[in-house]
Amino acid sequence: MADAEKFLYGDRSAGNTPLAQADWATKKLVWIPSEKLGFEAGSLKEEKGEECVVELTDSGKKVTVNKDDIQKMNPPKFSKVEDMAELTCLNEASVLHNLKERYYSGLIYTYSGLFCVVVNPYKYLPIYSEDIVNMYKGKKRHEMPPHIYAITDTAYRSMMQDREDQSILCTGESGAGKTENTKKVIQYLAHVASSFKSKKEQANAVLSHGELEKQLLQANPILEAFGNAKTVKNDNSSRFGKFIRINFDVNGYIVGANIETYLLEKSRAVRQAKDERSFHIFYYMLSGAGEKLRSELCLEDYSKYRFMSNGNVTIPGQQDKDLFTETMDAFQIMSIPEDERIGLLKVVSAVLQLGNMSFKKERNTDQASMPDDTAAQKVCHLLSINVTDFTRAILSPKIKVGRDFVQKAQTQEQAEFAIEALAKASYERMFRWLVLRINKALDKTKRQGASFIGILDIAGFEIFELNSFEQLCINYTNEKLQQLFNHTMFVLEQEEYQREGIEWSFIDFGLDLQPCIDLIEKPAGPPGVLALLDEECWFPKATDKSFVEKVVQEQGTNPKFQKPKKLKDDADFCIIHYAGKVDYKANAWLMKNMDPLNECVATLFNQSTDKFTAELWKDMDRIVGLDKVAGMSESIHGASRTRKGMFRTVGQLYKEQLGNLMATLRNTNPNFVRCIIPNHEKKAGKLEPHLVLDQLRCNGVLEGIRICRQGFPNRIVFQEFRQRYEILTPNAIPKGFMDGKQACVLMIKALELDPNLFRVGQSKVFFRAGVLAHLEEERDIKITDVVISFQAWCRGYVARKAFTKRQQQLTAMKVIQRNCVAYLKLRNWQWWRLFTKVKPLLQVTRQEEEMLAKEEELEKVMERQLQAQQQLQEFESKQQQLNAEKLALQEQLQAETELCAEAEEMRARLATRKQELEEILHDLESRLEEEEERATQMQTEKKKMQQNITDLEQQLDQEEGARQKLQMEKVTTDAKLKKLEEDVMVLDDQNNKLLKEKKQMEERISEFTTNLTEEEEKSKSLQKLKNKHEAMITDLEDRLRKEEKVRQELEKNRRKLEGDSSELHDQMSDLQAQIDELRAQLAKKEEELHAALSRIEEEAAAKNAAQKQIRELEAQISELQEDLELERQARAKAEKHRRDLGEELEALKTELEDTLDSTAAQQELRSKREVEVTHLKKNLEEEAKLHEQQMADMRQKHNQAFEELNEQLELAKRNKMSMEKAKQALESEWNELQIEMKTLTQGKGDSEQRRKKAETQLQELQVKYSESERHRHEVADKMAKMQSELEHVNSLLSEADNKNIKFSKDISATDSQLQDAQELLQEETRQKLALSTRLRQLEDEQNNLRELLEEEEEGKKNAEKQITTLQTQLADMKKKLENESLSLEGAEEGRKRSQRELEGVMHQLEERTAAYDKLDKTKTRLQQELDDLIVDQDHLRQIVSNLEKKQKKFDQMLAEEKTISTQYAEERDKAEAEAREKETRALTLARELETMSDVKNELDRANKMLKAEMDDLVSSKDDVGKSVHELERSKRAMDQQLEEMRVQVEELEDELQATEDAKLRLEVNMQAMKAQFDRDLQARDEQGEERRKQLVKQVREMEVDLEDERKQRSQALSAKKKLELDLGELDVQIEAANKGRDEALKQLKKLQPLMKEQMRELDELRLSRDEAVNVAKETERKLKAMEADALHFQEDLATAEKVKRQVQTERDELQEEISSTNTKNTVLAEDKRKLEARITQLEEELEEEHLNTEMVNDRLKRSVLQTEQMTTELAEERSGSLRLEGARSQLDRQNKEMKLKLQELEGTIKSKYKSSITTLEAKIAQLEEQLDIESKERQQATRLTRRTEKKLKEVLLMVDDERRNTDQFKDQAEKANIRMRQLKRQLEEAEEEVTRSNAQRRKMQRELEDATESADSMNREVGILKSKLRRGDVPFNMRRVVNRSGLDSDEDVDGKTETPEPAAE
Repeated sequence: MADAEKFLYGDRSAGNTPLAQADWATKKLVWIPSEKLGFEAGSLKEEKGEECVVELTDSGKKVTVNKDDIQKMNPPKFSKVEDMAELTCLNEASVLHNLKERYYSGLIYTYSGLFCVVVNPYKYLPIYSEDIVNMYKGKKRHEMPPHIYAITDTAYRSMMQDREDQSILCTGESGAGKTENTKKVIQYLAHVASSFKSKKEQANAVLSHGELEKQLLQANPILEAFGNAKTVKNDNSSRFGKFIRINFDVNGYIVGANIETYLLEKSRAVRQAKDERSFHIFYYMLSGAGEKLRSELCLEDYSKYRFMSNGNVTIPGQQDKDLFTETMDAFQIMSIPEDERIGLLKVVSAVLQLGNMSFKKERNTDQASMPDDTAAQKVCHLLSINVTDFTRAILSPKIKVGRDFVQKAQTQEQAEFAIEALAKASYERMFRWLVLRINKALDKTKRQGASFIGILDIAGFEIFELNSFEQLCINYTNEKLQQLFNHTMFVLEQEEYQREGIEWSFIDFGLDLQPCIDLIEKPAGPPGVLALLDEECWFPKATDKSFVEKVVQEQGTNPKFQKPKKLKDDADFCIIHYAGKVDYKANAWLMKNMDPLNECVATLFNQSTDKFTAELWKDMDRIVGLDKVAGMSESIHGASRTRKGMFRTVGQLYKEQLGNLMATLRNTNPNFVRCIIPNHEKKAGKLEPHLVLDQLRCNGVLEGIRICRQGFPNRIVFQEFRQRYEILTPNAIPKGFMDGKQACVLMIKALELDPNLFRVGQSKVFFRAGVLAHLEEERDIKITDVVISFQAWCRGYVARKAFTKRQQQLTAMKVIQRNCVAYLKLRNWQWWRLFTKVKPLLQVTRQEEEMLAKEEELEKVMERQLQAQQQLQEFESKQQQLNAEKLALQEQLQAETELCAEAEEMRARLATRKQELEEILHDLESRLEEEEERATQMQTEKKKMQQNITDLEQQLDQEEGARQKLQMEKVTTDAKLKKLEEDVMVLDDQNNKLLKEKKQMEERISEFTTNLTEEEEKSKSLQKLKNKHEAMITDLEDRLRKEEKVRQELEKNRRKLEGDSSELHDQMSDLQAQIDELRAQLAKKEEELHAALSRIEEEAAAKNAAQKQIRELEAQISELQEDLELERQARAKAEKHRRDLGEELEALKTELEDTLDSTAAQQELRSKREVEVTHLKKNLEEEAKLHEQQMADMRQKHNQAFEELNEQLELAKRNKMSMEKAKQALESEWNELQIEMKTLTQGKGDSEQRRKKAETQLQELQVKYSESERHRHEVADKMAKMQSELEHVNSLLSEADNKNIKFSKDISATDSQLQDAQELLQEETRQKLALSTRLRQLEDEQNNLRELLEEEEEGKKNAEKQITTLQTQLADMKKKLENESLSLEGAEEGRKRSQRELEGVMHQLEERTAAYDKLDKTKTRLQQELDDLIVDQDHLRQIVSNLEKKQKKFDQMLAEEKTISTQYAEERDKAEAEAREKETRALTLARELETMSDVKNELDRANKMLKAEMDDLVSSKDDVGKSVHELERSKRAMDQQLEEMRVQVEELEDELQATEDAKLRLEVNMQAMKAQFDRDLQARDEQGEERRKQLVKQVREMEVDLEDERKQRSQALSAKKKLELDLGELDVQIEAANKGRDEALKQLKKLQPLMKEQMRELDELRLSRDEAVNVAKETERKLKAMEADALHFQEDLATAEKVKRQVQTERDELQEEISSTNTKNTVLAEDKRKLEARITQLEEELEEEHLNTEMVNDRLKRSVLQTEQMTTELAEERSGSLRLEGARSQLDRQNKEMKLKLQELEGTIKSKYKSSITTLEAKIAQLEEQLDIESKERQQATRLTRRTEKKLKEVLLMVDDERRNTDQFKDQAEKANIRMRQLKRQLEEAEEEVTRSNAQRRKMQRELEDATESADSMNREVGILKSKLRRGDVPFNMRRVVNRSGLDSDEDVDGKTETPEPAAE
């Protein structure tokens, strides 16, 4: 266990030392980025703006680093922290450092918020033993160090408590340790949840196949053998994903398990990369099989198998032979029989033998042949199939063509592909069967599973050099899992906060992975990669290239999709996953997705004589045959139709499997384990920082910690919270019922939690991390206290019982001793013997016996009499009961007779009622018949509707047929296109031939080689531009073709130019003329463009007007709906009226039933009413039809207003059913309304009025609708005109582009001419520099402006002269340039120069982007720092609250101690009272003893006298005979009296001795109690002083922390202000966007109620809506087409504008370079304007400075006011301190007076003494009150200090805001600190006063002790006197005096002891 603890707990003391803490604080340690180590530690030396100088701690080098790249370092106490959520500074560097430190210390597990991070140690650690499992069993997460067992135990416990399914997701890269951790999870669950809990049960449980837990553990080695392999990264890499589902029953025992597998890498069975192995089972079998098994399986050496390409690759530390035996043992434990095991191994061997089959081409044909069929024979022997059929099926399989089967000869490549496909398929099927068999073994138990824990072990994210289809599937899975993690961690958490109504601002962590998932899996709109792959698999001539083209075409605009930067041979497309960019190569993707097989061989396998192989190949109908891949167009269409639904691709199956997995995971509570690989070298103790950082970023570790810290991860239901933690707040909740939420709020108030640590929701209480753990600890402490107190009470009770028993035993022993002593004394006395013998003979004893016997008889007689009396009473009660029952029976008889009479009456009434009901039944039957007729009508209507539906379905089928025809036409057009492409290829070949001839011609002409090389350089530069602008490839290709044409023309021009230089000169002049013409044309086109733009703007304005009209129409519709609501309200009133009438009718019916005379008249009235009702019904139906027609017309006209709401029509269908139900209810109500004539007439009038109103409104709406339609037609006409104009403009622009491209090169030639002109202009620039220096001097000297301006005018004149000279020089240069023949070289130089400028611009852009990135980094860093500061602030608040709680607890403890001291004082008083009582008792006994001794003395004297008389009598012989007998009698009597007196004296002495012993015991107990009390007081005083010191230390630390926090806060505020300035612009943009969004939302809100009410009436207007919808759809399509065209035209316009801008820029550059000399005048004028503007700026700045000074003065005034307030508060505090000092002095005086009075009182009389005691008690009470007042004043002083601290904080905030007056505010802060120190000194003085009062209390206690000592001495004196009394030395009278004085002295002592009691209190 010691070794295990080393790897679990570690040693955190090394980093957390005071030296390290001081080093961290003084050196300002930070993290800076490093290329090697990721991050390095350094101390911050100085800050230079945005850069900082940092000295590295390891090397001592000084490095300048940008401030944004620096990350804060945590204090040393956070080194090797177990939960990274506790870190104060949360950043990448801190997380990496913590993981690194823990990893190097052997601690591989670390918590990161809500999940666990595991780093692979690459060595065995002793932390997985059974002792460790027991150590973690049932423990809470925070009680134990991080471990996978802790995660598993929390999942298991939460499953048992909450009855919620759990899942543990182990994710990470390959080699990170996922499989090992899943093994440990299963191991832990098998140990904890096994059904055999005791060792005896395990010994007795003898199963035939091994128990379930063993099988569960042994399933892993089997799966590893068949599914794991050695890779470059991992020696035991899982090449498949698995989800292990362990089922548990209600008691938590394992019931069964189930394993699901995903994506087996079956291609590994066929080929492996370098230094990698195939699946382990191949090597296990070849090395571990015996001779018999080898011969049975036809096994050979490693090197003879082609599929094992790397031979026998061994794994270090692993023996394949031993592992083979382990797998066989595992098969036995899993109860897999021998024949199935051999069948599995046969399939494995057959897979290897399939690789040894070799094929060759025949000489004349491409047909394949098999020269050596030994391998085929071995395969057939192993799989029990025919060899000839097998070879024929491979070399010439049957393929279905149409309806017939044809044998097609296979080529060598096809045969090899078929063999590899068979090998992969057979291995995959075998693996799938194995998993099913294991599941069958694990699900044998009959117990029902209540819940489960799922363990997911799936391959992590993979980025290889060559990524294929398998990597896409794995990465797709990881995207889904990461999305689940983000959803549970970020989205669901925050949604629950919003659902519970907690104050929470939604945090977007930017981790939405849905776009990438849609890119892969979306079925349509646009389809994703998998959907496109499935689509391509259906086309016969589809290839991987066509698939890639389709993907690029469909997903080219997706932000997560990119074209690869690699060559096309390495990658086809790129997807941006959450973990990075991945380049995919789509080689053989269609084959992998279809996974085709040779159907002939598959049927052979299905028909095999071996049961195992036949079972593997039983699902033949799901196989994709070779005819799917062959490309036969004749058979494909038929096959696709016949086997529709049977052919399912690998992508579809995997997508469905993954969907099921995600559904199960979403229904569970997930627990995440993030496995991290430390290095790729598999070395222990080595950690590559960059590798770990990449994995942390991929896994979202930092975001998880941040949401855990900012959120409320712990939550508990109200009822559970109250039930669990009510023990902490016993009196908070009042008695009686109370709502759970209110009770929880009261409990939290009583707990005094910080409001930032919790939130109360609607059904739960939410807590921050760690709060519930703290509450649990307090609850445990409370429960332990309760248990301890209960145990103490029980022990006390038992001890008291034992003590009383002992006391009784002692008294019994004393009685026995006394009796024994008496018996021993009487035993030898003769008279006693005589008495014992005579006593039974006496009659007195017999009388007593007779009396007893008679008494017994009397008792028996009395008992009999009592029994007789009781029997009499019982009989009387029974008689009374019988009489009562008789009376009750008589009453029942009378009641039954009355009931019979009533029943007869009721029978008669019922008969009459029956007749009436039969009449009503007839009426109802007639009504039913009418309803049935209506139902038949409805059915006929339904049939009509069904017919319409069938017609529509037929139309749909026709449309589908037409669509299929179109698809067929598309296929044919694709074929034609391919043919055209082939023709294009042929033409390309011809072009290439021509180019070759051209090159030969160019070789002959050696003079133009130089020109050609230059042209090639140009083509290279064009290719570079092409690589840069990949997005514009198509446009550039067109331009390249045009440039090639231009190049050919230029070559011709060159030849002509070289022949004739004069022709070149003429061409130059022509070109210049053409340039002028082009410029004119460009100007015209610009005008036309401006006109077109103005038209577009006008149309946009018209469109806006139309939208406004639409909004107005919508408003009118809302008004109509309000009218409709009013109508409904009126209808409701009518219904109420109808109900009232119905009640009246029922009353009338009852009256009619009573009076059944006028039946005929009533029937006539009824018939009339029915006729009227039918008439009214018809009228109502007609009105309803009219209303429906009108509404239909209105709907047809207003369909455009609901174009945006067409998507929600599906909801209307759902509402339709509810509306139909409502309609039926309304019809039933209408049937009941037949009797109500008056109400219907009134309703009819109302409805007519409403109908008129609706008709008027409809007419108005129709007018508005016609206007809107007319407006729409006008807009459409304008759009058509615009389209035609845009087409014309586009054609013109294209022509202009062509011409511009032609002449751009000529313009570049003119650029070269201008270079020489620039050289001449250098002199002008020098003069310009001189002028600029003069201008600076002018800015310094404002008074000499006029003189300088005159000088500038002179310079201006000189410059004009120079301009004229330069113009002449330019004209000369132009003439010279015309004569030059090398104009092309100049053009090239100009082009190069433009490229350089472009590069410079690109460089500037890159710099700006880098700057923006830096700004983003700073923003994120500052945001993180802000979050950390907030967390620190919360932490400090928690510490403050904890300190306050401790203070309160301390106060409570003080109060408890006071109560305990009072209890001790009471006990002491009681003990003293008992002692006094016992002393008084002892004194009374002593008095009795004295009296008895006096009596004894008198008796002795009497005895002596009698003896003397006896002697006298003896001497006198006369009376001897007479009085001898009498004398003997008197002597005996006297002897008896003497003995009795002696016995009494002895008893009194014993009692005295007992009382003295008791007194001594009480004194000892008193002394012990006093000593213990003093010790307790001293200990508590020491504890109080220690606690006070600790509190003072904590206060000082808090002050230091507060100062640091203020500094950090000031820094944060300055950074915050910078950020606010940066974010200002973004806020403006966001506000604009938000306004637009709000407007759209308002429109939506307006439209939603319209939609809801209109939808209710949609079902009635369905036919008209369908027609209108069709029209609307057509208009929508047209509009969409128009919009698409408009967008296209806008794009064309944008491209044209870009081209125009380019031309304009070139033109502007030319104009600027030519007219630079002309612009000097304007430059000078601008300089003058600048100077004037500068003057105005200076004036404005002066004004601003004035304003600033005013603002500063205002702030100064405010600060002065605040300082005055502070001074007043300080004065008040000083006055309070003076009061405290006065009170202290008063206390001192009073103490002195008390001492004097005590000394006086000791010498006074009893009465005075008692009165002084009362006065002293009153004064002591006054002193206590004064002490309470002082404590209250001290609390007020502390409150004042807190207020001053708050105000100081506000002052510091003001300091941060006012940068210019920082010095003044710093002085004020220092003064405030000085005042704070003074206040602290005053507090310390107050504490010293408290200590003084404690010292005085101790003095009083000492005086008390002295008084007790004097009492003890007095008691001793009493004891001495008593001893003297016993001896008889003191006379009787003196004894009495002494006793009295002793009593008085005792009372004095008691008084003395009583006096210091209040002082002690």
